[in-house]
Amino acid sequence: MGRLYVVGTPIGNLEDITLRALRVLKEASLIAAEDTRRAGILKRRYEIRTPTTSYFEGNKLTKLETVLSALDEGDVALISEAGMPGLSDPGYELIQAAIERGYDVVPIPGPTAPVTALVVSGLPTDEFRFVGYLPRRTGKRRELLERLARESTTLVAFETPHRLLESLEEIAAVLGDRPLALCREMTKMHEEIWRGTVREAQAVFTEREPRGEFTLVIGGVREDEQRWDEDHVREALRDLLDKGIRRPDAAKRVAELSGWDRGVVYKLGL
Repeated sequence: MGRLYVVGTPIGNLEDITLRALRVLKEASLIAAEDTRRAGILKRRYEIRTPTTSYFEGNKLTKLETVLSALDEGDVALISEAGMPGLSDPGYELIQAAIERGYDVVPIPGPTAPVTALVVSGLPTDEFRFVGYLPRRTGKRRELLERLARESTTLVAFETPHRLLESLEEIAAVLGDRPLALCREMTKMHEEIWRGTVREAQAVFTEREPRGEFTLVIGGVREDEQRWDEDHVREALRDLLDKGIRRPDAAKRVAELSGWDRGVVYKLGL
């Protein structure tokens, strides 16, 4: 019975890989890769001749049994396109199934974009919350941000270049003009760590076309911002009611955001 190795691979610079990861990739019977082309670049660079099979979002369920069967014959190394598998990448279902069937699952630590961005952001690192990619749909994205609005921990999220400005607008509207670090193309030739506030980022990237994959690191709510004043509560409630949201639902949402009691908010809406 083989082992499933969860192997961290470079997020950009191919030199960012451990000796242990290289050994495991060379000794495994099979590599299950999110992106076989990206895996091919890594294999050629380090003369890795292990057979590779694709394992990505579109086939992760249909390919599950194939990979599990391979574990009966030997070790399998799971890699994502970049970084640690399972973090906003395929891997969770395979790892869970392997555990349930009694296979050993062994982590091979490596680069990971959320932590890499966090530690260079200049924002607090003692507590943070990683939320993956921000939702594509405006309503879902706003709903997530509203749930996070009172979090005092640093927030970390992924965003694509073509949705960056839209997301920054939502962040400014829901979270306010907080300190922010935008990390793009990390460890690559055009790496950039931009630091400022949400509104400043909007101004910069309105003038300059966003390029590359972004990791956003957003400051948590300050203690003096956690409870809204009455005018702020009334304004937020009126905005939701004007959008046709039922008064009980609007009161609940504003209460969660503002730190006010839901019953008190409801009465303000009458």
